[in-house]
Amino acid sequence: MKIEKIKKLNSGKYKIELEDSSKIVTYDDVILKHNLLFNRELDGTKLNELNIDTKYYDIYSKCLKYIGRRLRSEYEMLNYLDKFELDNETKNNIILDLKKINLINDLNFTKAYISDRIYLSNDGLNKIRKDLSNHKIDINVIEEEISKIDENIIKEKLSKIISKKIKNNHKDSNYIMRKKIYNDMINLGYSSEMINECYNSLETNDNDNLNKEFDKWYRKLSLKETGDNLYLKIKQKLYQKGYNLSDIDKLIQVKRDL
Repeated sequence: MKIEKIKKLNSGKYKIELEDSSKIVTYDDVILKHNLLFNRELDGTKLNELNIDTKYYDIYSKCLKYIGRRLRSEYEMLNYLDKFELDNETKNNIILDLKKINLINDLNFTKAYISDRIYLSNDGLNKIRKDLSNHKIDINVIEEEISKIDENIIKEKLSKIISKKIKNNHKDSNYIMRKKIYNDMINLGYSSEMINECYNSLETNDNDNLNKEFDKWYRKLSLKETGDNLYLKIKQKLYQKGYNLSDIDKLIQVKRDL
């Protein structure tokens, strides 16, 4: 089959027009590989090879776009290639080609992933470890890169997160709030020791929320309770919310003296 014309398209691909008016849209790598600029005759075998290589570079091109959005681990790329239903040899060849130009490099991926998670998310190191492990990154690589992180950066980040949560707390007692924040921070991947250290370094005060809770329960319970029974019910509600018993008694005494 004779090649009549080879034309470069705006997409960067090339259109090969054959003498039977059929057309093949392919890539410069394919044209160079098969010396099509110098070989104007294509037999059936060569056409078949051309189509196979074009399909290969179609998928390879999609991989480049996929990586272009952000760095990918080798495990992530293998999962991406699964959707094309390729044989293992073809998948491995694509991975090798991407490695040759350093677009797949699990060490670089790990470094970038850790940096992004530290500076662009609330994630702690334990969560980062787990996520990298899910990418099948070698544990020694993970620990080596994490060991380079300045612990003070993590503490400062954690303190800011906890401080914001304390500031936004408008109803819970210190006891309940601390339990909630502790569980949230554990889920984000911070260690117990660091959570407690950062929390203890921040000032917290129950007085405003205790007063708000007292007024709320007073309004509700005073509709059906009076006297000592009213204050006993309020005391029970406030204690159940985690407020300190001594603080509750002091507040009730102040309220009764008004």
